[in-house]
Amino acid sequence: MSKGIIYLMSSVVSGLIKIGSTQDFEGRMRKLESDGYKNVTGLKREFAIELKDYESKENLLHNIFSKSQVGDSELFTLDINLVIQLLSAFDGTIVYPINESKETIFINATDAVEEKQLNINRHHFKEIDFTSSLTNKKYHGKTSDEGTLSIIDLESGRDVPNNSNPSKKAILGRAIEDLGGNVEKEETLYQRYRKLSKLVLKDGKDNDN
Repeated sequence: MSKGIIYLMSSVVSGLIKIGSTQDFEGRMRKLESDGYKNVTGLKREFAIELKDYESKENLLHNIFSKSQVGDSELFTLDINLVIQLLSAFDGTIVYPINESKETIFINATDAVEEKQLNINRHHFKEIDFTSSLTNKKYHGKTSDEGTLSIIDLESGRDVPNNSNPSKKAILGRAIEDLGGNVEKEETLYQRYRKLSKLVLKDGKDNDN
């Protein structure tokens, strides 16, 4: 059973991704990032994992997402985080990005998928102000204009980016603990925000008494 790498690439076209496989990851990435694929340019590596029996797993992915496939190509109109979520659950070795664990990649992808779904549903988050001892900063949480969760750093007035370090989820987790709440490792960003909202609002009511 041969080993190989399944990779995902984004493109200049929003929502258009490439799902492919190779045994020479760096060489294949240089070629695609330089020359493009089937007239699609601006390809950028996003995720890669080395797997046993990689060809059959690639075929499985193509079958699962066949309704989103562009012709008979390796291009798909898909949310890339949905595919990352699936691939990072496989038993394999992460090749790219090299500095993140499978668990972290899976959780981040899951959060991104959930965020998109919340955006579709136009979910509205309760507005709260809170402090996190992880950064010793004050924040304001609210629903963004796009319907997603926005965490504003009140010191800078800027939205905390999704790839921040520490992450938004870590900031929320410490804020929950600061208020005496419990944090579960597998919680998503939105589950933590909902939990924090309840604690903040409860604390505010207690302070009014």
